[in-house]
Amino acid sequence: MHSDIPPGILLEGDLNPTVFAQGGSEHEWRTFERRRLYTNAFVISGNKLLLGMKKRGFGVGLYNGFGGKVDPGETPAQAAARELQEEAGIDAPLEYAGNLLFLTEGTDWAFDVKIYSAREHSGTPIETDEMRPEWFSLSEDSLYGRTLEVPLDAQSSTSPTDSSLSPADSALPHIPYAKMWADDIYWLPSLVRGQKFVGRADFGEGHPMKRYWFGSVSE
Repeated sequence: MHSDIPPGILLEGDLNPTVFAQGGSEHEWRTFERRRLYTNAFVISGNKLLLGMKKRGFGVGLYNGFGGKVDPGETPAQAAARELQEEAGIDAPLEYAGNLLFLTEGTDWAFDVKIYSAREHSGTPIETDEMRPEWFSLSEDSLYGRTLEVPLDAQSSTSPTDSSLSPADSALPHIPYAKMWADDIYWLPSLVRGQKFVGRADFGEGHPMKRYWFGSVSE
C-alpha cells in the first residue's frame, strides 16, 4: 500500500488512488480495533440531487444521503436498497460509487461506509420517521459550494454545466453543505461526476474534521 494512503482504507488489486483533497491535523491517524459496515445512497434525477434531513438519532438535524447499518446476512448493496426504501419510500438501481472510513471521538471502531448512487428512481420520495427528503440543485455553484464564504479546495473546473438546467431545477435550493457532515463537500462532486473514490476522515468531539484524505480511483 502506498505510504500516503491513510491506514484502514481497503483497495482492490493494484488500484492507486489519486488524492484530490487532504488536510487537517499533523497528528497521527487514530487507531481502531474494528470496523462496522454501513451504507449511504444518493439519488440524482437530471440536474437535481435528493438528500434527506435526519430527524432522529446519529447526525440529527443534518442533511445526508439515505442509509444505515448493514444487517447480518445482507450484502451492502441489499442494505443500501432496503434503507433507501425505508427512509425515502423509493426504489433505485443503485451502483457502487465509493468507500469512506470515518472515526469519531471516544470510539475504538470505525464507520466503514459503502457509498451508492443512482440516476433514476421509481416512486415519489416521502417523509418518514427518520428522514425528510428534499431535492437540491446541481448547478455548478451549488455542487461546489461556491456560495460559502470560505473557498474550498474541493472546487473544480470540471463540473456539470448550468446550461442544461431547467427553470424548475435552477429554482431549487443549493446543496446545504453548512448543514451536512464536513467531509461531504470534498467527495460529493466526484459522486455526481461518476468518478469512484475512497477516503477517510477522523472527527473530533462535536464532529469537526481533525484530519482527512480523499482520492479518486480508476478501474
